[in-house]
Amino acid sequence: MRRILGLGAVLVFAVTACSDEPTAVPTPDGPDFAQSAGAPIYLVTFTGDVTDVPGTARELARSGGFTLRHVREHAARGFSAVVPERFLGTLRSDPRVALVERDGPVSLIFPVRPNAPPWCDTDPSDPRCGGGGGEDPPSAQTTPWGITRVGGSGDGTGKTAWIIDTGIDLGHADLNTSRDCHANFVTRGKNSPKDGHGHGTHVAGTVAAIDNNADVVGVAANAWVCAVRVLDNGGSGTWEWVMNGVNHVAANGASGDVANMSLGGSGSNTTLENAIKDAAGKGIRFSIAAGNSGANANNYTPARVDHANVYTISAIGDNDCMPSWSNYGNPPVDFAAPGVGVLSTKKGGGTTTFSGTSMAAPHVAGLLLLGNVRSDGTACNDPDGNPDAIAHR
Repeated sequence: MRRILGLGAVLVFAVTACSDEPTAVPTPDGPDFAQSAGAPIYLVTFTGDVTDVPGTARELARSGGFTLRHVREHAARGFSAVVPERFLGTLRSDPRVALVERDGPVSLIFPVRPNAPPWCDTDPSDPRCGGGGGEDPPSAQTTPWGITRVGGSGDGTGKTAWIIDTGIDLGHADLNTSRDCHANFVTRGKNSPKDGHGHGTHVAGTVAAIDNNADVVGVAANAWVCAVRVLDNGGSGTWEWVMNGVNHVAANGASGDVANMSLGGSGSNTTLENAIKDAAGKGIRFSIAAGNSGANANNYTPARVDHANVYTISAIGDNDCMPSWSNYGNPPVDFAAPGVGVLSTKKGGGTTTFSGTSMAAPHVAGLLLLGNVRSDGTACNDPDGNPDAIAHR
């Protein structure tokens, strides 16, 4: 595990929130073909010696009598499909197949809102959500306390952050979304990379809000933020959607880019973990939220991923102490970062305040865009007795 220089999640698979936008139309080259009712989706990864991924996937689909949903050529190379049970044994024994894993639910790491009504997870803009929204935009630019704690804002102009989340408000005046890099992999509800929840917009602002005398400023101010929408309006999704997002980043990102993942589920998902490692192997660095369950992050994915270019982040408050809800464990946690009362950009414009390791990870994503992450002290109240280094420029 890397250290100083160079450097919870709840499984909720809720029905998508109501949307005024039409259901996405399946296309042959995208996240296609609606899942058959009740039929499980399988995630198939090929061995490293398969050179023609699309051709091999089509061959297996023909012989098994199923239709491909999505082909991944850049991360955990393989495909996803509703595979007939009669063909599963043949598929698993094929010498070209390294892994067959059943798809499952994943959720964003919901911001912590003490005593907030239950609808705040799906509608964080409701002013009754205790920091979930309703704030007026500041009349002049504010530097949030977390930005100051990690060493202040730097100039991220020309750098790229991939926000693998609920999307981004592409019209927010304080976010540089002008690069043609956005993608949507959610196959129910709105067919758009635009944020349907608010979580991804908040994450993006902490990473890279523009230094423009309005709203807030990000850690790597002015950097491009790319919306990779893998979670629906309710903050729920599937491992398939998330892997397709990671594959998109691996295909379109470059060494030195940074991806933020403030999402997760309990246990492990080998296919997703391998996809992240494949993308990280191309020089794309990942900042991943440890989770908000007050538990060991080794029991959550993708927080548990171990790679030189993957950083798992716990949360601290302005007293440098870990809140009781932050996941812990060193390893896999590499750094702690501000995650309590974090002011950032809000879907629809202006700013709002959230808390969670979801808010801690983008601080480190911004630092990674600016260079290596150093430390400034250690977090107190770390349950594992091995205090996490606090991330700093």
